[in-house]
Amino acid sequence: MPNDATASGSGSRSRSTRIMDDAKMERTIARLALEIVEQNKGTAGLVLIGIRNRGVPLAKRLAEKIAATNREKKSPPVGAVDITLYRDDLTSIFEAPMVRSSDIHFPIDGSVVVLVDDVLFTGRTIRAAIDTVMDYGRPKAIRLAVMIDRGHRELPIQADYVGKVVPTRISERVDVLLVESDGADEVVISEASAAPPPAPAAASPARKASRPDRKDESGKKKRKTSASKPGRKSR
Repeated sequence: MPNDATASGSGSRSRSTRIMDDAKMERTIARLALEIVEQNKGTAGLVLIGIRNRGVPLAKRLAEKIAATNREKKSPPVGAVDITLYRDDLTSIFEAPMVRSSDIHFPIDGSVVVLVDDVLFTGRTIRAAIDTVMDYGRPKAIRLAVMIDRGHRELPIQADYVGKVVPTRISERVDVLLVESDGADEVVISEASAAPPPAPAAASPARKASRPDRKDESGKKKRKTSASKPGRKSR
């Protein structure tokens, strides 16, 4: 896999480009943790909520780094939200999207919530995640931390803490790979023609039960008849 490589002469990227390795990601997560603590003036009232899938392990890593910044080694609570239940473009995620429950086991009211995601793109995922958080309570503030900001926003949403800003073409893919889910830490940009990482197996969508035919008292099926109003011919 090329490392920070681009195709020569054409100005376009090679088929696959690694823009961050494990060492860069480690330093970036440590920096983001410090920025979060500094803006919040400590860890009081701070909670982290990762957006599934890869936002959750990123939030847990941030919590560990934040704990290392204070004498008490206090780590902020970490929760998770699943936005597949709330997205406008639900059917465009997978052919049969998986439905998972959100996990927020701490009070939201009055807290400073930091949403954590791997890639900020159109902003639709973040908007849906904010809606989910608001269903749990009324936080003091909601902020956003992302590993990669690739641009192409469709909504007026910006991250408060950004690991790296990466200009991309709309047709390109940006994948943040993590040891927890992918076996390695790296950020990769791929051409649109490149095969995307395998999606989790999705459950078959539930089918609506067909409505039984209505029957009259004799047990025969009723047929619908359209009666015309008196004085008017049926069309």
